[in-house]
Amino acid sequence: MTRGKRCSVSGGEVAGLLVAVFWAILVSFLAVVLVRLAQTLKAATKLVTGVTEQAVPLLGEASATVRSAQTQLDRVDAIATDVQEVTSNASALSSTVSTTFGGPLVKVAAFGYGVRRALGRKKNDSAEPAAPRGVVVGRTLPAARRGGRKRGKD
Repeated sequence: MTRGKRCSVSGGEVAGLLVAVFWAILVSFLAVVLVRLAQTLKAATKLVTGVTEQAVPLLGEASATVRSAQTQLDRVDAIATDVQEVTSNASALSSTVSTTFGGPLVKVAAFGYGVRRALGRKKNDSAEPAAPRGVVVGRTLPAARRGGRKRGKD
């Protein structure tokens, strides 16, 4: 019987073969990682482009809105200044009217009150004298009503 030939492979050849397989697996793994990284970078580029395309008009609109708000604030400031001026004019007018008509009106009102009171007394004088109102014989007033107003120490 003849036996088949044996393949004799030395230890160095097996080690070289293992190293070659290891490097092939490593290169394949790195190639897959690089392909995924490239896809991720493409997606990120698209995302940044999309955000830029949407952000630029939004920034323009925001700028226009800020300008419009500034215009409105300027108008409100002008209105507030006008209202302040009108208020000071109304205050001045009020004090002028008060000083011009206040004194004479008080005098006319006092005169009218005096005339009414005098006419009222003439009518009451012709009738029988009435007893004083609110006077109770033998009763004293509380201390707070007795002396009138108290004056500060002199």
